[in-house]
Amino acid sequence: MSTPGSPAAPARLVVLVSGGGSNLAALLEAAKDPAYGAVVVAVGADRAGTGGVELAHRAGIPTFVERLGDHATRDDWDAALTEQVAAHDPDLVISAGFLKLCGPRFLERFDGRYINTHNTLLPAFPGIHGPRDALEYGVKITGATLFFVDAGVDTGAIVAQVAVPVLDDDDVEALTERIKAAERAQLVEQVGRLAREGWRIEGRKVVVGSAR
Repeated sequence: MSTPGSPAAPARLVVLVSGGGSNLAALLEAAKDPAYGAVVVAVGADRAGTGGVELAHRAGIPTFVERLGDHATRDDWDAALTEQVAAHDPDLVISAGFLKLCGPRFLERFDGRYINTHNTLLPAFPGIHGPRDALEYGVKITGATLFFVDAGVDTGAIVAQVAVPVLDDDDVEALTERIKAAERAQLVEQVGRLAREGWRIEGRKVVVGSAR
């Protein structure tokens, strides 16, 4: 599976947020450089009043909010979110702190185009308490993983990983903050690389640089 496009046409990014938008801010800053190869064309959220949506407003980027509670079923919400994102014709959809699990319609529509970042070195310690679980296990190195989302929990094909040492005096908060800094830098670097060079997915292997 590969992305369409050409060097003359920046990749179109739709970014999904649930909070303050620190990862979104980093992507917006990177995208100011035309050589980055990508542009954020819309920002979506699952709740009103997020800092990420406000950040997009200030940058003049179209936004949308699709709240789960506004729909009779989760399937209805999934269908509505899918159409909201699809309306912006994205090459990549980026979960940047998006706290909802997307459903089968969304995952099918954006198969091989929806990426997320996780705060451990997958497949170790999936789920919402990754840094805590890593600390409790006593590992000496953890980190962050960027991956294409599939129907499992943090099980998709891996784009990139960055290692973060676990220090003897780390608590969950300190370790989490260091991982966040590393995963933000990785997200910006790898989204730009995917946008400029293209990619394909072969089984569990993501091949970058031969599909544009």
